[in-house]
Amino acid sequence: MTRPVLPSSARRAGAVIAWVLGGILLLMLAAACWLGVRGLLAYQHLEAARSQVATIRDGLDDPAAVTERLGDLQADTAAAHDLTSDPVWKASESLPWVGPQLAAVSTVAAAVDDLAATSLQPLADAAGGLSLDALRPVDGRFDLETIAALHPAAAEGAAGIARAEASVSSIDSTALVAPLRSAVDDMSRMLGDTAPAADALARATALLPAMLGAESPRDYLVLVQNNAEWRSLGGIVGAMVVLHADDGRLTLTATGSTADFTRFDDAVVPMDAETLALFGERPARYIQNATQIPDFTVSAPIAREMWAREFGTSVDGVLTIDPVTLSYLLTATGPVNLPTGDVLTADNAVDLLLNEVYLRYARPADQDAFFAAASAAVFTALVDGESDPTALIGALARAGGERRLLIWNAHEDEQALLDGTTLQGRLPVTDATTTRFGVYVNDGTGSKMDYYTELTAGVGWCTGPDSDSLAELTVTLRNNAPADAASLPAYITGAENYGVPRGSARTVAYIYLPEGAELVASGVGDDADFGGFGGGMHAGRLVQMWTSELAPGEQSTATFVVRTPRTPALGTELSPTINAAETGAVASPCESAQ
Repeated sequence: MTRPVLPSSARRAGAVIAWVLGGILLLMLAAACWLGVRGLLAYQHLEAARSQVATIRDGLDDPAAVTERLGDLQADTAAAHDLTSDPVWKASESLPWVGPQLAAVSTVAAAVDDLAATSLQPLADAAGGLSLDALRPVDGRFDLETIAALHPAAAEGAAGIARAEASVSSIDSTALVAPLRSAVDDMSRMLGDTAPAADALARATALLPAMLGAESPRDYLVLVQNNAEWRSLGGIVGAMVVLHADDGRLTLTATGSTADFTRFDDAVVPMDAETLALFGERPARYIQNATQIPDFTVSAPIAREMWAREFGTSVDGVLTIDPVTLSYLLTATGPVNLPTGDVLTADNAVDLLLNEVYLRYARPADQDAFFAAASAAVFTALVDGESDPTALIGALARAGGERRLLIWNAHEDEQALLDGTTLQGRLPVTDATTTRFGVYVNDGTGSKMDYYTELTAGVGWCTGPDSDSLAELTVTLRNNAPADAASLPAYITGAENYGVPRGSARTVAYIYLPEGAELVASGVGDDADFGGFGGGMHAGRLVQMWTSELAPGEQSTATFVVRTPRTPALGTELSPTINAAETGAVASPCESAQ
């Protein structure tokens, strides 16, 4: 059989198609090689940039050295951006599977290059000639001009880091290959860890000059909470001092204790119906209970008004710290000597102030005086310039992150600079990324037994059918006092003043559910005597009240299952106890609701 002969025009058309297909294949191969080589080079530059960012972050105690390292970072980020922004790369980002990989690399490269070139450079220029030693007070005065001069660059740096974080966190890493997914997640975490510190620096450089009296003298009431007798924000208000600030110079002008305050016949500030239903008037009638309401923007004005009524002076703001905060500050100042002959250190401050003082002194007035002397000694060491600036910044950041250091400012424009920070001590907020619970504990024994009491909590999303929007919170209280705790001094045990046996610890807990959450189930272990939860509403949150009474060695666990829109993460804000309670995951969430 003879094979048919194609017309010459058809042969020519076939040859053209073959050449076109071959050309397309060659172009695809060339593009793949182009993308592969440039992608590898970009990845290498981004890895180098990541290493530079880590080095810069870890070397912030030497701003001049950070400035020198910034040049290398900018070179790497610029190279990575150039390699991932050409037309071939951009066109390929629309391809199936490979497109998301390329888009992720280019997004990270563009974000970190913008950060290095436009945001970090001004901050480095401002800090280049600055050593953190410049932030030490000299002759009791802080250099407000230096602090204020840092603000424009700090604000620009914080904005740039926030932009980079938002850009990188928007990448859907689930579509990426494992090595790239790990790299993107690492960069996202690094930016996420850095953003709060940069934001805090921007706010601090804006706020501190005014608070330290740059424009006019200021007075601040500092409450020292006692974590051995719990209140929602940490502990009963014990000692207090007033700090006077004038043109950067801080002086201690007054001290006080709860013994200086009488019971007020009526609430010193108006209280809304929801707050009254949960807490009554006690927080606004007794200074010891001012921190019972777990919102410092409510508690601070109460304390301010009480101070004004007792001493006739009005303060410009209220701060609160606790002995744990003092222990952090002592890592910066080093040991300080007390009038009693004691040496207060970072290692012994908590035990000495929250337990040993009650074993040593029977009279409350002597205990209060010891407490006030310790606070004053640490303050004196700070304003005398004896502290290490790097350690001091770390101590303050740690205390603020644990909600042990809280600030309220009577000047609204300055208070607004604290909006959204943990320093305000407001109720937990649920957002698009995290559903947050609040667990706030209060002593019901009239004692110092909470030195021995442990608070822990766990949260978890439920699994199983119809449980996508269910979450569980577990809260555990344990009395770790020695078996013979009943023999401890009456001031520690409470001497059965409120009907609690000596050595036992009664706790009233306020469990704040996320905004809009619906309670599905709740209970307390296998306690047959449990009579149920009280509670109410507060600021759009359902609140459950739980009272426990534990003898030495006993513990009790309450469980709450709620229905609330699912978010990527769950969180719990706890009263800052002596040992900051870790929030862990629930092992088998929601079994009680299945």
